[in-house]
Amino acid sequence: MADATAPLLAVNNIEVIYDHIILVLKGVSLTVPEGGIVTLLGANGAGKTTTLKAISKLLQSERGDVTKGTIEYRGERTNALSATELVKRGVIQVMEGRHCFAHLTVEENLMTGGHTRTDGRRAVAADIDLVYSYFPRLKERRLAQAGYVSGGEQQMTAIGRALMAKPNLILLDEPSMGLAPQLVEEIFEIVKRLNQNEGVSFLLAEQNANIALRYSNYGYIMENGRIVLDGQASALRQNEDVKEFYLGLSSAGRKSYRDVKHYRRRKRWLS
Repeated sequence: MADATAPLLAVNNIEVIYDHIILVLKGVSLTVPEGGIVTLLGANGAGKTTTLKAISKLLQSERGDVTKGTIEYRGERTNALSATELVKRGVIQVMEGRHCFAHLTVEENLMTGGHTRTDGRRAVAADIDLVYSYFPRLKERRLAQAGYVSGGEQQMTAIGRALMAKPNLILLDEPSMGLAPQLVEEIFEIVKRLNQNEGVSFLLAEQNANIALRYSNYGYIMENGRIVLDGQASALRQNEDVKEFYLGLSSAGRKSYRDVKHYRRRKRWLS
């Protein structure tokens, strides 16, 4: 029986190795509470995407394995579940780079998100309307081929496709990548509304710490495959190291990228 007091997702001290040789994650632990928005921050190559793929069971397609630790969803270990079984239980990953089916229309892409459902066409049609209520731009573009719509519309399509699977938890990988600041704000506003109105929990992997911490409840910072700092999002935004290395600010004011890069070797959390 699942523990009713357990977090929605618990990652416990996992290690991930690729090709039986390359150690990528080193003792990573994090939790996502029911109804929470948690952000996983870090530079490119820190291990954020690998963490999400370990959770969603997508590592094996890339010759990766969780070799230590456990991952629990609703208090139950997921090691025996396939990626498809995890989707049916409500854990959906939206991949970095959006990965829409370019030759299908926007609406056909949305429909593919409901392929594991068994509750009938009427329920699926109702959820298409729900997606359009959150993404009215997609309704306008529903007959356009996904490969020809904008990057922002593709990101909306990818999130909408995930919603069609009736998720409890969405793993959202780099939602701001390649998007204009106004579109990034719009995407995060929709994430917030989905969390508040539909009860969907989110684990976000992001490099854009400024916006991610504004919309999250809790944050973890990764470097070189490890969690090096975590805390309430509001506290992390005020942390001097986070300001220095992820927001480009310090008590002395904004620093140049060169200054920040040079100072990285003296981070207090790694001393």
